[in-house]
Amino acid sequence: MKAGESVDDYFGRTLTIANKMKPHGERMEQTVIIEKILRSMTARFDYSVYSIEEPNNLAEMSIDELQSSLLVHEQRIKGHTDKEQVFKVISGKKFEEREDDRFGGINRGHEGFRGRVTFQQNHH
Repeated sequence: MKAGESVDDYFGRTLTIANKMKPHGERMEQTVIIEKILRSMTARFDYSVYSIEEPNNLAEMSIDELQSSLLVHEQRIKGHTDKEQVFKVISGKKFEEREDDRFGGINRGHEGFRGRVTFQQNHH
């Protein structure tokens, strides 16, 4: 699997190759294809691959079942990543607004509480 490639794209590419091998006398059993797919998944799928291999008998699993399991994992990863990005954007903005409001003009910049504090003086 290529970095950034979707599960659907990878399965499509893999099954196309397996099907092209049939006319040349190569018949790959589902179990062999499943094992090859699991071995070639990227590191972000390590947990899913382990959870699929450990309790399941791969000989009883279909390619469709494997694809469904990996799609669920892919969607969860994507969902968590999207939520983290939204949270960073929202919390970053609120943090800056809160700092300005709570401390009456104290500017802490981007360094937070550990950084340099500068006080603004009001000249009347």
